Amino acid sequence: MSTALSMETNVNGTAGRSGTAPAVRIAGATVRYGANTVLDGVDLAVDPGQFVALVGPSGAGKSTLLRLINGSVRAASGTVSVLGTDPAACGARALQALRTRVGFVFQQFGLVGRLSAMENVLMGSLGSLRLPRYGVASYGKALREQAATHLNRVGLGEQRFQRCDTLSGGQQQRVAIARTLMQNAELVLADEPVASLDPSSSVAVLDMLKRLSAEDGFTVLCSLHQVDLALQVSDRVVAVREGSFVIDRATAETSEEQIRAVYAQHRGPSDDD
Repeated sequence: MSTALSMETNVNGTAGRSGTAPAVRIAGATVRYGANTVLDGVDLAVDPGQFVALVGPSGAGKSTLLRLINGSVRAASGTVSVLGTDPAACGARALQALRTRVGFVFQQFGLVGRLSAMENVLMGSLGSLRLPRYGVASYGKALREQAATHLNRVGLGEQRFQRCDTLSGGQQQRVAIARTLMQNAELVLADEPVASLDPSSSVAVLDMLKRLSAEDGFTVLCSLHQVDLALQVSDRVVAVREGSFVIDRATAETSEEQIRAVYAQHRGPSDDD
């Protein structure tokens, strides 16, 4: 297994396709929490529209990588460019503007349970609005129609006025994805989005996210523990182990055995997922 791992190195980490600038470019980035090095000099370039699966054991650094891209943490060294912008160089207003272009799908959905699916989706437009909104009726007609369209796209048109805390886990994650569509995100970061779902719902949610990314052209970086799902939905697999990338290649050229070897050789947990 170690031989297989040593062969799978960064084969898609330099140029975007057809000369297009990468949606994400990271060069030599190191992130430390105190004395603990969570990411160690990593390089990554992700083409616009690509669906990248991040795999690797808990504590490998996957969540920190997503937070680095989102601007929530900063690198101790190296450079980061997200949609042509360095998050670390942004002031508060510029970082907020960048985050309106970057959607984040969480494991625990990040919804307001007492609000309807419709209102949760409408909240995806708040980054582009000047004043706060209270209730569905406080959003303009065009926004309400757009939110309804996105709920239809994720198969929840009939549940649009249902409280989110009465929906199933899979349905709640669909609402979260519809909220990201409402945001018109160019880049979607998904941190273990199906970890709390049953196998059937997991497949349905990831297949839907893959379809929507293909239809709308947004880029996806999705951390997953389910090896079979990573191979099923992604264009590219990046495997993280102990803060380094040990596999970075097209999914079609990656086997389940190679990915499972990353988990088998993991030495133990650290402070980050």
